[in-house]
Parts: sequence; structure tokens; C-alpha cells
Amino acid sequence: MTVPIYKLEQDEFMKDGQFKVYNFEGNYPDRSELLIPHRKDHYLVVLIRTGGRRQWIDMNAIELKKNTVYFTNPQQVIVKEELTQLWSTGIAFTKEFLSLYGNEALLKLPLIVNPYNGYELEMTTEDIIVVEELLQKINVEYRQRGEWQQRMLCAYLTVLLTYLSRRYTEQYKGNDLSSEQILLKRFQAKIDEFYQQYHEVNDYASMLNISAGHLSDVVKGQSGKPAIKHIHDRLIMESRRLLFHTDQPLKDISFQLGFSDTSYFNRFFKRETGLTPATYRDQARAMYQ
Repeated sequence: MTVPIYKLEQDEFMKDGQFKVYNFEGNYPDRSELLIPHRKDHYLVVLIRTGGRRQWIDMNAIELKKNTVYFTNPQQVIVKEELTQLWSTGIAFTKEFLSLYGNEALLKLPLIVNPYNGYELEMTTEDIIVVEELLQKINVEYRQRGEWQQRMLCAYLTVLLTYLSRRYTEQYKGNDLSSEQILLKRFQAKIDEFYQQYHEVNDYASMLNISAGHLSDVVKGQSGKPAIKHIHDRLIMESRRLLFHTDQPLKDISFQLGFSDTSYFNRFFKRETGLTPATYRDQARAMYQ
């Protein structure tokens, strides 16, 4: 079994499949998605008004909390575990939607880049008032089909993501970033985009238009670990996702991650984790049964 990728489906309000609003008012989630590990081809931001449901984001089992915002990106593996009533509003949008009308800067917002690999934002009473007001405006505009619909949705989404990004930086070590820290984040973003194709520091230095030596020095200084270790850690994270959430053969996983043969992948995984991929799969599944 591979991890399916769920696309953002069209509806009567938005025909291009780039933006969608989900409103649950005591509804049950789609039964077909239960217990199926999957990724989405889009970003998702959800305000949970009632808690209690359990689901997985990557290898983290979480209980959805009341008055809390959850967010995921297209790389994360999601598993919905329980079929309970839900009160929430979700905003789903693609990378392409964020880039409309010259808004490419939105792709650099902390909530979108997610440098701390978070998935949950705790909300104050004031936060909830602001977020609820923006969600109401988005809901109204979503149903106003016409030439201004996308522009208005982009405007409200910009405010919402900017507000939540400020909350993100407050909750997840929010400090102004130096030029060296920005380079580290750009390097990590490139790894997220190309880790399946490129496994060497030189490749990423070329993408960033700097020397491999300079990149290595900055990354080591800012993160405390070599640049190559960041690449390896990303490969290990994806390996764990696939080993835990799928029944794909090791050969398929190694090929998907850009390794030339399975034996090399086995040696790499054991060197980085101390376990063979098969042993990790058995132990991880036994732990969460």
C-alpha cells in the first residue's frame, strides 16, 4: 500500500480546485478516509470548536482540542482514527492559490514554511474572536461567485495566515531571523522540495547560488549539525513515515527516496537510526498497537 494523495475537489462555489471551505456543524467526517494514511496535495488550516477526536499527523497521535487551530502541509501524513461528530471550519488551499495576484510572499509565512514542524496553535479568547470573524468573512465571500471572489478570498486568507503566523512565532520560539537563519530555512525548504532527487550538499548550494563551503559553514553554525545531516534527517523522516504508515516493500521505498539499491538504503537507515528498516517497521507498529 502506498500513501494516497488526496486532491482538493471542486464544488459548486469554486470550480478551479484551488480553494475550499469545509464547515462541520455536528457532521461526521468522511467514513472513506478513516484509518487510511494519506497526504493532501494542499494546505489545510482548521479551527476546532469541539475536541475529543483522535488523529495522527506523521507519527504523532493527537487529541483535537476545543478552540484550537490545526494546520497541515502537503508533505505530512494524516490518519483519521475516530468517527465522532465534529464542529469546525477548515480552509484548504493550494500553493498555486497562494501565488495568485503576486502574493508569492505568502509562501514564506512561518505557518506555511513551518520551520518547527508544528501542527497545533493554542488560541486565546481574543485570538478566537479574530479568527472567527475572518472565517465568517471567508465563508460569505466563498459563496459570492463572480469576478472578485478570488481576490477577496486571497485578501481575507492573507490576513488570516498572517495573524496565525504571528501566533505561530509566539508559540514556536518566535524571534527575528538573521540572514544566516534565513539561509538555513531556505536550505531546509529546498531539502523538503528535492530530497528525493538530491542527496548531496553541492546540489543544494547550487540551487541557492552559493558555495558548498559557505552553506556548510552557515548551516553548522546556526543548527549545530552539518548540512549533510539535515539532508539525511529529512530522508530518515520520510523513511519512517513510509515504513510506519504503508506496507510498501523496502525496494519500493528505497527507489522512491532516490537510493540506487535496497542494500544501500538498508545500510543508510541502520547507520542513522541503529535499526534496519524492517526492524524499525516491526517495533514502531508494535509500540502503537
